[in-house]
Amino acid sequence: MDSRRKKILFRWMKIIIIIYCTTGIALFYLQDYILFHPTAIERNIAWKFDVPFEEADLPFNNTDTINLVKFFPAGNVSRGVVLYFHGNKENIGRYAKYAANFTKHGYEVWMEDYPGYGKSVGARSEKILYQQAKLLYQLASIKYNSDSIVIYGKSLGTGIAAYLAANANAKRLILETPYYSVPDLFNAYAPIYPSERMASYKIRTNEYLQQVAYPITIFHGTDDGVIPYRCAKKLKKVLKSTDAFITIEGGTHHNLNNFELFHKKLDSLLMY
Repeated sequence: MDSRRKKILFRWMKIIIIIYCTTGIALFYLQDYILFHPTAIERNIAWKFDVPFEEADLPFNNTDTINLVKFFPAGNVSRGVVLYFHGNKENIGRYAKYAANFTKHGYEVWMEDYPGYGKSVGARSEKILYQQAKLLYQLASIKYNSDSIVIYGKSLGTGIAAYLAANANAKRLILETPYYSVPDLFNAYAPIYPSERMASYKIRTNEYLQQVAYPITIFHGTDDGVIPYRCAKKLKKVLKSTDAFITIEGGTHHNLNNFELFHKKLDSLLMY
């Protein structure tokens, strides 16, 4: 190889290394913005929903407050409560419509906003997300026995729900479009980077599910472009023989609620 070709090769190697390092640094420092997409609203603005609800502020510490909305079934007679941990976008307002899936069966639905979402204020970290989920459970357990509590997670919230289920008794755990872990999810998008070391959030859903003694049901669509089906499918190997992984053919990350199979299976879980 002549010196000219060596110079060209060396130049391209430097460009590739610079691009790799620059992109990796950006991914590391911007991962919080990649993972979370909150929409905050003024705390003096009242929520408005077309169903019976109640809003509460839960003091978490001296500076942080959790905003919680409780949706009630018709007649305000409850057979239990669903602790609903929502996805990574906007706030409770985006997910309130899904409460009807549970209130029609006589369940209350408690939705919290994570720090920085909606009216919730304070610092956000993996540990804090877990601690706030446990606080929500503790409050629910004052009113309901564990066999009347359903833990539900959607998208980002599936890992938080799985953690809570591993550390608290409940009737069942239901996950909609879950991920194996955050590093595994990052690896699906950027496999050339050491995602395990780079990810500041781990949220190891796979490990938590192995600690859940009661029934687990997972819903995932084959056309999910946010959390690829192949990532969620890995969770099958950690499920108990009595658990269920329900595949929605053609389902995406955002439209499982439009499928008859989703409602048929979910209804069957909540009717008894």
